[in-house]
Amino acid sequence: MPVILLVLGAGFWASRDFQEIAAGVAIFLFGMLMLEDGFKLFSGGFLEVLLEKATASLPKSMGFGILTTTIMQSSSLVSIITISFLSAGLISLLAGVGIVFGANIGTTTGAWLVAGFGLKVNISAYALPMLAVAIVLVFQTNKYLRGAGFVLAGLGFLFLGIHHMKEGFEAFKDQFDLTRFALSGLVGLVVYTLVGAAATVVMQSSHATMTLIITALAAGQISYENALALAIGANIGTTITAIIGAMTANYQGKRLALAHLIFNVVTAGIALAFIGPLRLLVDTIAAGVGIPDNDFSLKLAVFHTVFNTLGVLVMLPLMRRLIIFLERAIIPPKEDLSKPKYLSDAVDEFPQTAEVALRQEVKHLYDNAVELIAHGLNLHRKNIFTTKDIAATVRASRRPVDFDLDERYEARVKTLYAAIVEFTTRVGTKDMPTDVMDDVYILRDVAGRIVRAVKSVKHLRGNASRYTERPQGAVTELYNQLRTEIARILVEIRQLDLADPKDRSPLWLDQQRVQVEQDARDTNDRIEGLIRKRQLDASVATSFLNDSHYAYSAMRDLLGAARAYYIAPEDALAEVEHILGLEDEELGSLVANALGDTHDDVTQ
Repeated sequence: MPVILLVLGAGFWASRDFQEIAAGVAIFLFGMLMLEDGFKLFSGGFLEVLLEKATASLPKSMGFGILTTTIMQSSSLVSIITISFLSAGLISLLAGVGIVFGANIGTTTGAWLVAGFGLKVNISAYALPMLAVAIVLVFQTNKYLRGAGFVLAGLGFLFLGIHHMKEGFEAFKDQFDLTRFALSGLVGLVVYTLVGAAATVVMQSSHATMTLIITALAAGQISYENALALAIGANIGTTITAIIGAMTANYQGKRLALAHLIFNVVTAGIALAFIGPLRLLVDTIAAGVGIPDNDFSLKLAVFHTVFNTLGVLVMLPLMRRLIIFLERAIIPPKEDLSKPKYLSDAVDEFPQTAEVALRQEVKHLYDNAVELIAHGLNLHRKNIFTTKDIAATVRASRRPVDFDLDERYEARVKTLYAAIVEFTTRVGTKDMPTDVMDDVYILRDVAGRIVRAVKSVKHLRGNASRYTERPQGAVTELYNQLRTEIARILVEIRQLDLADPKDRSPLWLDQQRVQVEQDARDTNDRIEGLIRKRQLDASVATSFLNDSHYAYSAMRDLLGAARAYYIAPEDALAEVEHILGLEDEELGSLVANALGDTHDDVTQ
């Protein structure tokens, strides 16, 4: 930054026209930022849905990259969105690479816009009305109107920046002839490629670099040969944005950034190696479409399109090998169950990725919790998930599982829950849609229920082990029943997870909740009966009543978490409406079946 500021200060002192060029670049970059902010406000719906549907195949992924980059005029924004979706697990690595390929072709439309329209028309006349209308929209409360205002303002500033760059170079050439610094041959090719890359790294936008190159070329301040090298360098420099964005992403995001770098470097290498034949091809195409031989700005746009398209054609047959290389070069880190797998700064910029990543992390927390709950009750998940007789499996599971429940809780549950709370707090500070934030807070509450269930089992563990290691009469049966009921709920939640989402019903969860409350109420009567029959000591009975409170609390939290996680509110409402619409006979049959299921469960 000090070097850049020093250069700007010297330029301002040397020439007022340089000030206009620098201001034009600044206005253009500000327009890019507003454009990106505007399109981000449209995320949380259309953009994410389109991305998920448009990545089913490589051609669709490339088409999405071309279309979105053409519309948003920012391959950097498309790259950041793609890294975010890839990090959240919404798209595959192959689809992400396809989007990057398409974005490189889509970014060439910016050169056509500037060379074909920006330099031929007084676009400042369009910019001023756009800015006036935009400011009205920006101050609206509706996020989509605000988004439209930012997009319109961004386009207005883009046009205004192009105008000032054009005017600055036109005036600047009367004082300084920058073509004196033109370099020909291999030296010029290498030097100006590096200059183009450095300029793009500084401005964080290949679009801005290309605009600067085209306006300078149109004003005769750089040679056509050097402009070609600058364009190649801009393609290399644009990878820096994806690399920076991938720093906070997971290993998949880093793979995509590496793919972006490889593609752009290979494309630039091909363009540099075959610069002579490419110039001849550009001249042929330009003549074929009626571009004048001396219109170097449009010919530069043709060149930019040709070498990016050529790069895609070269890399497509190597796609599978590229994916294999990426997977070998960046190996997934060894899974650490104590650390978040899906939450990162890369996924909280966009509503869809934030919500999906949080949902997956809550599932990760639940998987850890199930292991602790099962082991805390001296059970093994494999046994209870595969048995046909849960009660018999529980009775046979007497040996305590040798592990430190408190230590595992701290490492695998508490740390994840803290990360989830921190993530939801961070997301809450962003401008997210209300429905997305509602889902985020529901998921945070689900995580809280899961944590409370583990805590309840922690309290239950001591006596559950003490009274079930060997048969001790009625007290052993009581604790085995608690273990069986919790195990059965874990099994049923697993079946809910494996079921097709459209087949999931809230009725089973509601039925189980009713059963849990009934069992909790019946516990006191049962204990009193055992004490009167002298089958249970009063001090032991007191301990069991405390432990049953913990057990039923764990069951309530598990059922509540499952309902909030798997059953959408609108699905539950539809289920209720369906029941209300049943005929009396149908409703009676449904209730009878539910009661029959409950009776079978209690008997078992």
